[in-house]
Amino acid sequence: MSDNTRIDFIYLSEQDMIRAGVTDMAACVDTMEEMFGLLYRGDYRMAGSNNDSHGAMVTFPENSPFPTMPKPTADRRLMAMPAYLGGNFCTAGVKWYGSNIANRQKGLPRSILMFTLNDADTGAPLAHMSANLLSAYRTGAVPGVGARHLARKDSKVIGLLGPGVMGKTAVAAFLAVCPQIDTLKIKGRSQKSLDSFITWLTQTYPQVTTIKVVDTLEDVVRDSDIVTYCSSGEVGDPTTYPLVKREWVRPGTFLAMPALCNIDSGMEQSDVRKVLDNTGLYHAWFEEVPKPAHHTIPVIGVRFMDMLAEGRLQSEQIEDIGKIIAGEAPGRINDEEIIIMSVGGMPVEDVAWGTVVYRNALKNNIGVKLNLWETPVLS
Repeated sequence: MSDNTRIDFIYLSEQDMIRAGVTDMAACVDTMEEMFGLLYRGDYRMAGSNNDSHGAMVTFPENSPFPTMPKPTADRRLMAMPAYLGGNFCTAGVKWYGSNIANRQKGLPRSILMFTLNDADTGAPLAHMSANLLSAYRTGAVPGVGARHLARKDSKVIGLLGPGVMGKTAVAAFLAVCPQIDTLKIKGRSQKSLDSFITWLTQTYPQVTTIKVVDTLEDVVRDSDIVTYCSSGEVGDPTTYPLVKREWVRPGTFLAMPALCNIDSGMEQSDVRKVLDNTGLYHAWFEEVPKPAHHTIPVIGVRFMDMLAEGRLQSEQIEDIGKIIAGEAPGRINDEEIIIMSVGGMPVEDVAWGTVVYRNALKNNIGVKLNLWETPVLS
């Protein structure tokens, strides 16, 4: 038995995270691809009885007798998202997620996130890190993994709804895997967010030579090779979610949807391939919320679960990206296929990318070393 009971961990601020490579999108896409392989083999664990839960969220009542209790306003979340990931990672961690859309009036991001990485054996902390960039990049990287396997290799045009953080990282991931992209069509709510996005894009990706601001969802989708909806909004009524109509979608389009989305009956048809980032996650979500589940969870994969329950879709018509990455199911079969992928987001992604960034930080002596104890008082 070792006598050394000292535990140190490192604290990584947002600037430390940047120095440790959190914004390296090409590396993040590769890491997410590796993670999906482990997911498909089952070398992971998340919360819940089926080990596939997104996390545990604190919810607030509409009417509380306590005047200081937060109200259930748009994007109000206090949520813990734990996971373990095996393979080359063999770490565990939890993202603590605080979110309130009113933060923007205070000059703060909607979400303020922290991530704690732990030794999976002892449970001891390895790092406590700023997680807004960690979360944003791993979220954007997943559509990039999808595009690597499911978009046409000669894709040139991206159609984007929502020029926020998720929009930026999704576009960064598409550009990392589809080097011929030169055109972006974008729809946003405010001139300020559009201007900010366009400035970022022109400075970061000069290969995108054509940028068009468009006014309708049809304009976003029509004549695009890759489409992504990344806008936030009110959840509850799917008829208000941004829609994709089949008549807008040209043959060969890849659609990656990490946010609110609805589809018409044409997109429901069996010749449109439907892919999930982790089938188990959607089954877990479906079990956890009232039906139809798409009213509570607005990502399109949850609509697929509702269709499954209603007998309008067969389970074999829903594909898993992990199976495709593992080579046990085909990626894009031909240039005419329309493929829509739902991106739900999972804490195993934070563990994967957090582990890579932590190891970079250790190797390069980045961050502040903090001591938990020399010897625990209680043992």
